[in-house]
Parts: sequence; C-alpha cells; structure tokens
Amino acid sequence: MPLHPGARGLRDDCAVIAFGDETLILNHEMMAEGTHFRAEADPADVAWKLVAINLSDLASKGAEPIGVLQGHSLGNDDLRFVEGLREALTAYNVPILGGDTVAATGASTYSMTAIGRATHTPVPSRLGAQIGDGVYVTGILGGAMLGFLGHSEHLQAFDRPRPRLDEGRALAPLVTAMMDISDGLLLDAFRLADASEVTLSIDRASVPVADPTRPDECVRWGDDYELLFTLPADTKCPVPATQIGTVSPRGFAPLVIDGDPIVNAIGLGYQHG
Repeated sequence: MPLHPGARGLRDDCAVIAFGDETLILNHEMMAEGTHFRAEADPADVAWKLVAINLSDLASKGAEPIGVLQGHSLGNDDLRFVEGLREALTAYNVPILGGDTVAATGASTYSMTAIGRATHTPVPSRLGAQIGDGVYVTGILGGAMLGFLGHSEHLQAFDRPRPRLDEGRALAPLVTAMMDISDGLLLDAFRLADASEVTLSIDRASVPVADPTRPDECVRWGDDYELLFTLPADTKCPVPATQIGTVSPRGFAPLVIDGDPIVNAIGLGYQHG
C-alpha cells in the first residue's frame, strides 16, 4: 500500500506531518470490549483510558495536544462514557473536534484520533538511539497489572492511566529516541532497539517495579503508559526517571537482559495478533 512519508514506515507511534510552520502529530487508537476492557467496566473509566492512551503516544513525541475526534458505538451506558470523556478532556485541557456515532449490537468498540503539534523538531522517534546512550524509563512499571488483578491501591493505574505529557515535552529536545510503554517494557524495548538498529542492554534489577516479588510479570504485562527513552551519556535527565541500561552496537540480538541475548519478541509482552 502507498505510505505517506509522515507515516515513518509504520515503525513509529504516530504520524508526523509538516504543515506550514507547524509539525502535526496524529495518532489513532481503538478499544474493544472483551479485549481491552471487561464488559462490566465503568464506561467512564473506558472513556478516560481511551483519551489517556492517545495522549500517551503524543507525549512520546513531545507534542502539545490540539484536540481529538471520537468514534463511538452507541448502546452501553453512553451517558457514563460521555462523563468520563468530559473528565479526561477537561483534566488535560483538550477539546473535542468532532467524530461519529453508530448504532451497534453486541460488544462495544470505541476509537479516537488525537491531533497534536510538535514542540520540538526533529520530532522524537523510535529510530534514533545511539551507541553509548543511557536507557531510561519514567515511573514505576507493573501498577496497571496489579490494578487489573484487583489490588485496590493500583486500580487507578489500570483504569485511569496518566499520560506523561509534561515529561515528553521536557525530554523532546534531548532524547535520541523515545516511545511510550504500552505493551510491556521488554517488548517495547525490543521494538525501539530494532527500529534504531542497536542493542539495548538492560539491567533487570535497575527496573522500578510495583511488586518486587513479580518483576518478570511487571516488565512484560504492559498498560503502564510510561516513557521509554535514550539519552546521550553526558546529558542530564530533566525529569524524574530511572536509568535501566545502555545502548550498545547491534549484535545478533536487539535486546540483552542481564547479559542474556533476546533474539525473538514472542512472549516479551502483549502482542496484538
């Protein structure tokens, strides 16, 4: 199929399109009942999360949100969904630009397109990690998993994640590569390394996790929406973050964990099929 140059070969989180004096960042996400949320989930939480995961991708580009377009299948407590949508968009001061609704039967499906403007060019991507860089993550990983499993102190991490918009804007002028962690740290690190044609060497003990008794699950489960990024060794990180590894020349494996090479992405995190 034909690809616009702004698609970045479909190897990045968002489309990046120069438009006059601005560079626009476009992202689209979908959520389906039974796959991304339980049938009994509060529709307000579903709406919040749909906004958050779109804004998280904008955050990975250091973008400032302009607005969103909403696709909505009617029929499952629509007023609660609208309330959650209002709460999320108000919290991040993002207007709704329009969208579409359809009558539907069966499982609910929602979609959203987020549009932002770049605050720095070149816009960060997955493709730029350099040999000698440090590998960093924001926040603590695994909270969403614990929330999904019913741990009350972590419910918000799963139901209402917080996109790292401020951090993304602060990092954009400094990082060599950046993406958000949606499908698990290990899988997303594998993807960043593969796109940048380098090897990421990660020290598992350095990774901040919500449950130290389940570190492997915390780095594979996903839904954390933290930022994974690389910084030159002599650059001070401007946001709270943890260095978890370094970038080395590309060997036969894109990812090395505690000295063990990982050559296959299968089993590293959530695969969309």
